[in-house]
Amino acid sequence: MMNLRQMEVFYAVMRSGSVSGAARMLNVTQPAVSAILKHCESQLKMKLFVPVAGRLQPTPEANAIFPDIAAVFGRLDAVKRLTKDLVGGRLGTLSVAAAFPIANGVLARAAATFLSDRPHLRIALQSLTSRQVLDRVINREVELGAAYEPIVSPEVQTEVLATASIACILRNDHPLAAQDSIRVRDLEPYPLLSYRLDSTLWLGIDRAFNQAGIVPNVVVRFGMSLTGMMLAHFGAGIALVEPFLLKDMDIPDMVARPLVPPIELKTVLIRHRSAPRSEVMEDFISHLKTIVADPAP
Repeated sequence: MMNLRQMEVFYAVMRSGSVSGAARMLNVTQPAVSAILKHCESQLKMKLFVPVAGRLQPTPEANAIFPDIAAVFGRLDAVKRLTKDLVGGRLGTLSVAAAFPIANGVLARAAATFLSDRPHLRIALQSLTSRQVLDRVINREVELGAAYEPIVSPEVQTEVLATASIACILRNDHPLAAQDSIRVRDLEPYPLLSYRLDSTLWLGIDRAFNQAGIVPNVVVRFGMSLTGMMLAHFGAGIALVEPFLLKDMDIPDMVARPLVPPIELKTVLIRHRSAPRSEVMEDFISHLKTIVADPAP
C-alpha cells in the first residue's frame, strides 16, 4: 500500500521526470524525495523508476498505477479550487427574505450585480411582508432579512440599511406634480392609493393625516408598493408609498414628490443573533450597502 505522502512524491516525479523537479514542486530537499521513493518501492516490492540519460524513466508498473493516482490529485485540486471559491465568495448559496418593495427594488439590483462575476453562486430570494421576513430569520429559514421597522425580537439583531420617507407617486401631468413637495393638506381633494390597514407602513401615514385633521380619501388599498405605483400610472390617484422601487424601475410618466411633514421609513437588515455567518453573505451585505448608497439609476 502507498500512503498519501508516497503518492504525492510519485505523482510529482511522474510529472517532472526527475527527483530535483519533484523536490521543487513539493518544496522539499532532493534527499527527502529519494528516501520516500526508495521506501515506497521497498514496500511495494517493485521498481517504479529507472534512470535513463539523467532522467527517471517510469516502469510499466508505474505507468499502470499513474492514472488512478492522477485522478486522486485531480480531485484534491478540485477541493482546493472549491475551498478557494467559497472563501472568495464566488460559490455557495445566499438565502435572503425581504419585504416586497425591497426585494423587487434595491435588493434585486444588488443580487443581479453581485452575481455578474460569480456565475457559480446561487441566491434564494423570498418576497414577503415585514412580519413574515422576521419569522423566517427567527426560524433560521434564511440567513438575512431586509424589512421595515419596527422589528422587535430578542432573537435577532438589526442594522439600519437606509432611511427614507413615504413619497407621493403620481403622473407627471397631475396638478400636484409641479410642486417640489406636497403637504398632507394638499392631498385632501384627491383620490389616494395606499397600503392595507394591517400594514405597518400605513400606521405612519394614518398618523400624519390624523395630526392634520384630514380624513384621507383612500380609494384603493394594496399590499405591494408596485401595485400602487401602477394604479397611479393608470390614473387611479396618488400613491402614498415608499419611493425605493420607483428609483430602480423605469415607469414612464411617473414622478415622486416628498410628503411634508415627512413620514420616516427605516429599512433594516435582520440577522439571527446565534446563527453562523458565511463569508459570501458578508460580501453581499457590503455590496448591498454600496448599491443603496449609489444614487444611480
